[in-house]
Amino acid sequence: MTSATSSPAPPWLRPISAALLAVALLAGCITRSVDVPSEQADAAEFADWSCDRIDDELDAVQQRAADVAYAVDERAGNNIMALGVGVTVFWPALLAMRPAGLEAADLARLKGRYEALRTASAVKGCPPAAAELRPDVAATLPVAVGDRLVYEDRAAPRLPASTWVLRVKSLRRTEIEMELESAPGSPWRQDRFGNVLEAPAGTLQWQRLIRGELVLGHVVAGEIGVVGDPLARARLRGQVVAVGPQTVADRRFDVAVIELFGDAQAAEAFTRVDGAIVVDRASGVLLRLDLRSAQPPFSLQRRLVRVEAAPG
Repeated sequence: MTSATSSPAPPWLRPISAALLAVALLAGCITRSVDVPSEQADAAEFADWSCDRIDDELDAVQQRAADVAYAVDERAGNNIMALGVGVTVFWPALLAMRPAGLEAADLARLKGRYEALRTASAVKGCPPAAAELRPDVAATLPVAVGDRLVYEDRAAPRLPASTWVLRVKSLRRTEIEMELESAPGSPWRQDRFGNVLEAPAGTLQWQRLIRGELVLGHVVAGEIGVVGDPLARARLRGQVVAVGPQTVADRRFDVAVIELFGDAQAAEAFTRVDGAIVVDRASGVLLRLDLRSAQPPFSLQRRLVRVEAAPG
């Protein structure tokens, strides 16, 4: 990996179970985001926009709204947002938003913008947005459908490497679907930030770790865990310490380097976890994952070593 500029320092809501409602009630003063009044926006602002541009902005607004709701839920410790609510499940699904404060104001503004965009889309007669990424946008990404991303894995720096391969199956508006070749038929889905939404059992997964615009100094926080093992989880925080164009595995990427630190619980004790994750800011593709810990699940070096193009 070449050097980068461094710094010191887009389904509706499933039926909600009685248990979920009970959790929400126990959380205290909580308002559903659907009950947060919209801060009115003018659809005329988008009158000259193309349908594609409106669809792109709808994705961005909904992503930002989901980030707000996740942040509030994470701070409150409710885990409501963790129960399968994704980026494309919106206003009726975003729970646990406080009725006052900066987050409520942000959500009201975003909700108003969302409604104005939907109005503009209806006035223009825009068709429903396709699930697949538009060809012109897909052509700007550093990976394509059919590409094989070949990684080297090491449990420790001096140990022998094993090969870990992802094959790109589809490029969608808000996520990329791949397949782990060692687990045929098991999907690997990641969003365009680099969070792993779905992965085969036994693999590391981080669903809500990387959020927002990855610029120098940006802070991230979330969990990383082992799929299928609810006890193998680590709480991590991180900061973007470098950004910029880099050539990795003979492909040009726009990278963000995020230093990570945190801890994983082992019985009654906590074990330190630190390292770094490097992702492409355009696609979210993982370029490197370095984790160091006395707990084996969180001791890993994963490096992208080559990208094999789809057969022409």
